[in-house]
Order: sequence, then structure tokens, then C-alpha cells
Amino acid sequence: MDKNKIADNVNNIELSGIRKFYNKVEKVDGAISLTLGQPDFSVPQGIKEVMIKAIQDNKTVYTSNAGVLQLRQEISGFLSSQNINYTSDEICVTVGGSEGLMDVFTAFINSGDKVLIPTPAYPAYESCVKILGGKVINYNLNKEDFSIDFKELKELIHRERPKIFVLSYPSNPTGAILDKESRDKLYEIVKDEDIIVITDEMYSSLCFEKDYYSIAQFKDIKDKVVMINGFSKMFSMTGLRIGYVCAVNKYMDSIIKVHQYNVSCAPSISQYGVIEGLRNCLQDVENMRNEFKIRRDYLYERLLSLGFEVKLPKGAFYIFPSIKKFASNSEEFCDKLLQHAKVAVVPGSAFGKGGEGYMRISYAYSKQKLEEAMNRIENMLKKN
Repeated sequence: MDKNKIADNVNNIELSGIRKFYNKVEKVDGAISLTLGQPDFSVPQGIKEVMIKAIQDNKTVYTSNAGVLQLRQEISGFLSSQNINYTSDEICVTVGGSEGLMDVFTAFINSGDKVLIPTPAYPAYESCVKILGGKVINYNLNKEDFSIDFKELKELIHRERPKIFVLSYPSNPTGAILDKESRDKLYEIVKDEDIIVITDEMYSSLCFEKDYYSIAQFKDIKDKVVMINGFSKMFSMTGLRIGYVCAVNKYMDSIIKVHQYNVSCAPSISQYGVIEGLRNCLQDVENMRNEFKIRRDYLYERLLSLGFEVKLPKGAFYIFPSIKKFASNSEEFCDKLLQHAKVAVVPGSAFGKGGEGYMRISYAYSKQKLEEAMNRIENMLKKN
């Protein structure tokens, strides 16, 4: 097709760097891929059984646009256990977190609106904003622990006057979390600024610390915060596509407009499955989190032993070591790993300019596969 017929905003974005590198793996025989953020655990048995019964009971029709009421009530109760308070009317169930992100951005962004996005970060943020004609302004994260550089953030807000501030913790790709000190500093900024915070907390169920902190925990700035979350990672149900958006009613009315004309509603049988998950499958989530923690610790120690500089992740299932001791370009280093060690990881540059000099390893894979991959990397480094 003639590219001139495609919208400029679409022409000006690229395929995700994560997917581009994943596609290279298929061309390398015997390669081990540690590229995707897809848990290797099965969907909890209880969720499977309820979804099968939902099909048998013919619960395969449209639900309300916002989603099954019982599910929204369960989400509301689940969030309250994290000191995050949204009523069922302030929750919209979406086709995964990805649709939720696009719905929210579409509801808020006019052409030319400025949006603060962290770097490194999940690449969809920038692409969604660009598709809608918004202007991306990156804010850097501290290299020591990938926390927010509050001095720079304040300067950017005062200089650029952005409409939206994107927050992403626990982080893909770094595994960093929002600690209490950072949450409280962020609150002090947000409460005094005319800005909307879009907080993506898709990995909240995979936080390895005792306490979980979110900007959505402050009731007095609730009208400045929109939260996106979901169950792809929590219940290992990536293909079943259930996410959700939380916002006060004055925003939710507009978000649901976008959602309604985009997809009508999220998949019905998946919604019924998640109701069961929230009621009876939280131990499965705990078991999965404990296994991810074991894998994280293994990778961390192994990477250190090979000479990588790396920060211990405190959430999600990614680790983000620096490759600067071994190469000056992350894509070239990851290409070398793929060709010579037959191990595929994602170049840090896929996550924006702040990711250059790093690589992302997903440990949503078996311990056996992780061990084999690290042995291959060690052998390659010894030869060079």
C-alpha cells in the first residue's frame, strides 16, 4: 500500500523494539528467548473451570460497557486492601491494560498536548501519545535505582507545563518500584500542579516488598489520578485480555465513551474467570510471586558474578543490567548474544533513550531455561 495514504501519526511510529528483537529469534536455530513478558505459569485451575462453565451457561453475550458489575465490585474490594479506593462506578473493565492505556490517552490528549513519559519505559506510552498527536517529553530516571529524579521533574513541569504525567511502577523494563519516600514526594508535587497523573500499575501484584505504594492512595488528589491495571500478569492470563481503568466519574464518563466505540466491552467469559480469581485464587498469585523472587535472586547473583553492573529488581519479572563494561551499543551487544550465545534478550534502547547501555532480561521463564541461558552468556564472555 502507498505509504502516503497512511496517517502521518502512524507512519511516524515504529514496531515495538521488543517485538522486533523477538522476531529475530525465529531465524536463529536453537536460540533461547528471554524477551517476552509472559508468565510461564498456567491460568489458575479455578479460573479455567469458571470460564468453561460460563461458556456452557451461555454467558457469551455483551456485558455492560463498563464490565460485569460483580467484577467491578471485586476489583474495588481488592484495591481497598492496598489502600486504593474506587467504587464500582469508577472502574471500567478493558481488553487488557493496552486498551485501557489507549482509552485514557484518547480521552485526554488533544493534538499538541504535552505528556511527560519516563525513560526508560514501556514503549507503548510514547507510541500511543504520538498516534494521537500529543507531544512526548521524556523525564529521566536516576541511573542508580531507576527512581524519579525529582529535581529534573519539577523543572520540566514548570518549564513545559505538561497536561499529563505518566507514572510506571513496578517498572517494565527495570523492575523498580515506587517506594514510600518517592510516593510522598510525588504527592507534594501533584497536589500543587494542574496535571493529570496516569499511573500504570500492571505489575502491582508482583511487588516483592512487604508494602505496596501508589500515588492512587491519596484521596485528596483522586481527581488528578487515573490508574490502569489488569490481570494478564497477576493470573498469567495474557491472552484472555482483561484490564481495568480507575478514575473519578467526571473522567470515567469520557473514558467509557472511547471504550464503548472501540470494543463495546471486554470478553465476557474472561470477566467471569477473573471474578473467581479475585475470590479464590490469590494463593496462586502468591506462589507465582515467590517463584519469580527465586528466579530474580538467581539472575541477580549470576549477573554480578559475570561482571555486570545491575540493580536488584523489587517488582515485575524483569532485570535490567548495564552492558557498558562489554559494549557501547545495546542493540549490537544483544545481536552478539543472539548470534554467538544463542540467547535473546531485549536491547535497552527499545525502551527509549534512557535505556541505551542496558539490556532487559525477562525471568518469566523456567529456572532451567534461565540457567542454560546464563551458561551460554558466560561461555561467550569467556571467549571474548
